Amino acid sequence: MATKKSATGQSATAAPPARVPVEPGELAVRSGEDPWTPEEVAQARGELTAEADMLRAEISAAEEALTGLMRDSGDGAGDDQADTGTKNVTREHELALATNARERLYQTERALGRIDAGTYGLCENCGNPIGKARMQAFPRATLCVDCKQKQERRP
Repeated sequence: MATKKSATGQSATAAPPARVPVEPGELAVRSGEDPWTPEEVAQARGELTAEADMLRAEISAAEEALTGLMRDSGDGAGDDQADTGTKNVTREHELALATNARERLYQTERALGRIDAGTYGLCENCGNPIGKARMQAFPRATLCVDCKQKQERRP
């Protein structure tokens, strides 16, 4: 946020620009597809919001499990190599789950932001519409099918 001096000489924080809501029919669709309806956008937003809430809970649970594992790992007295190895594998598994959930949360929050910005359904690579059916099947999609296939073929 920008800081500016008020008429009294004190610093004041400028308010962020107001978000202009995007009409559902303004979201990108491929030729031949019906425009987004308010109900479809509300459904996509609801699914993404529910997923974000679930992922936050998943991250919290993983962090709690990691805290317990880290606390218990310091007391390795009497553990044999198998016990130590099991604890390490369990800790790495919890770290991987938390990392994966954080990445999915980031993608989900980005999709919600794209709905608000009116760029939901536009390929971030080529700028063409991704396709309404693809967005409904995978609401976090950021690439059209062609660009996604090209991305996956890269070594």
